[in-house]
Amino acid sequence: MAHKDPVAQVPEPSLTIGELGRRTGVSPPVLRMWESRHGFPEPRRLSSGHRRYAEADVALITQVVRRKDAGIRLEVAIAEALASRPPESPSIFAELRRRHPALAPYRLRKSTLIALSWALEDECCAVADSPILFGGFQRSEFYLPSAPRWRELTRVARCAVVFANDWPPASLDAQGPVQATLGPDAPMRREWTVVCDALDSTACLAAWELPGQTEVPDRQRLFEAVWTVDPVAVRDAAIIAAGIATRAGITLPQAVHDELASPLPARTTTPAAVTSLFNRVVAYVDRLA
Repeated sequence: MAHKDPVAQVPEPSLTIGELGRRTGVSPPVLRMWESRHGFPEPRRLSSGHRRYAEADVALITQVVRRKDAGIRLEVAIAEALASRPPESPSIFAELRRRHPALAPYRLRKSTLIALSWALEDECCAVADSPILFGGFQRSEFYLPSAPRWRELTRVARCAVVFANDWPPASLDAQGPVQATLGPDAPMRREWTVVCDALDSTACLAAWELPGQTEVPDRQRLFEAVWTVDPVAVRDAAIIAAGIATRAGITLPQAVHDELASPLPARTTTPAAVTSLFNRVVAYVDRLA
């Protein structure tokens, strides 16, 4: 998976209507009819008048087709898809709280977040089969201690992306994850995140740094955090993270976009798997206490 230039940018819509039709199975005449009658999908018009579509339109149209095939009226399916679009500057923590209100936030020190992150990363590396991985580290200097761990995670992952606000050019690592640079107004600049989405292992940690801590020692900084092994919540976190990566100029493998847009496969989180993860968490928290 090739590294992209780390300068944050919003990718320009680049898909033609023919490409969009091939990717979604909806013919160009039908797409034009939907646009005329429902204002969806909404293309960007070039000076020549030709339509161009964004990568996110593929997932939205796929969602509409899936709902329509399930018997939902087209206009309702379109309204649902438009309502499900992530905000322009999404926060994984805020979106998980919004979509899954049962996830209770806890105030944790950064040292505890690091222990949780290491436990999730190690468990993912040990048992997950070709996971989709995302990590948010705020600043590149916070990622460096985890770089060897993420190189190993990248080796077994289908896709691995890490976010920070200030990747120096020399930090690019051909053996490590793709490095996505966060824009100056990105909420993720205040967040700490680990997402592991795989058929046999799911886990997510998302945390938001409380404001007003400029004088607090780094490891003592407080965050509000949620974490879960629920496959539905983890998939939502992966979809949100993929959107953030795309907005940062990263081109994810098409297979990853297709999987995240597909219905969630049947998965069962076993007591043994949860116990194994819990044991790792306790061990790391105890070590860093």
